[in-house]
Amino acid sequence: MRFRFGLTGLLVLLVGLALVIPVPYLVLKPGPVFNTIGTVAGHELITISGTQTYPTSGELNMTTVSEFGGPVDGVSVGQALWALMSKTDRVVPRELFYNENQTAEQNAAQNAEAFSSSQSYAIAAAMKYLKQPVVDNIVVSSVTEGAPAQGLLRAGDIITSLDGVAMKTPEQVVAAIRAKPVGTKFDFGVTRKHQPMTVTVATAPKVDDPTTPENETGTPYVGIGVDTLYSANFDVNFALDGVGGPSAGTMFAIGIVDKLTPGALSDGKKIAGTGTIDPDGNVGPIGGIAQKLVGARNAGVVLFLAPVSNCDEVVGHIPSGLTVAPMKTLADGISNIEKFTHGQSLPVCTANNK
Repeated sequence: MRFRFGLTGLLVLLVGLALVIPVPYLVLKPGPVFNTIGTVAGHELITISGTQTYPTSGELNMTTVSEFGGPVDGVSVGQALWALMSKTDRVVPRELFYNENQTAEQNAAQNAEAFSSSQSYAIAAAMKYLKQPVVDNIVVSSVTEGAPAQGLLRAGDIITSLDGVAMKTPEQVVAAIRAKPVGTKFDFGVTRKHQPMTVTVATAPKVDDPTTPENETGTPYVGIGVDTLYSANFDVNFALDGVGGPSAGTMFAIGIVDKLTPGALSDGKKIAGTGTIDPDGNVGPIGGIAQKLVGARNAGVVLFLAPVSNCDEVVGHIPSGLTVAPMKTLADGISNIEKFTHGQSLPVCTANNK
């Protein structure tokens, strides 16, 4: 009897341990929504100054996914099994969302950079939709920890020149740095908080980049991300922390357009959406759309704008009471809202129209 009890106890112990062992998966759950024409923690999510703005009403919500298990820890077997039994949660391999060779800090920085870029692209898309000028600058989007540029260049620095030569594109900056041998000192002409200055940085071999007979010293780098920062001829600022990734871009752009045009676009209704956006206003796919649909409906949303390229994931996952309209561009999204508020027919997602 003792022997049989011991085996049973051991089996229970092993099963219990298995349920808490971490596995390389993420659990995605419906997340909160944020009204782009409303407030967050007492502050307007989008603040526009220096030009005429107009009153808004209703909600134009960006949607989110609450994520558990990433980018390093994973979830336990028990958590994954529980999520698999849920009608709203999803279990996905962690590698689909995160580079397994990056640290948690690097992944967080990458998400923050994507979120910042989505705001910049949203401004450009909104200005082009409104046929207003777009200002573009080359900006330091990130600085790698331990890189030569750390402590010298800062995220947000606008790069105006390199060794006295005016820089026009991010690619031009990268090409100029890689054209000189490792150890070369470059004078970066930058504007930081409206103040012009010169910052000198010497290149080092790029980490984990193998040398070749033709390139014995390795690829020179300073350790910065370089991107184009778009802005308007007036100030547009965003007040939202703790959210990462590029998927809010389209709703940011729609919120900007609403604030800069007479009349309330949503006509007092609760509307939400998702989608990446590029500077020309093209809407791209995102992850976790099924969870975003649920999160939106839980918040009382009646119309959801989805990227056309996500339509195959939308079909069969639309919560009761929610209307979903696909869009390829910012103009499509705004048109869908106007049709909805005027009681007109809308395009619908089908499994093959992504």
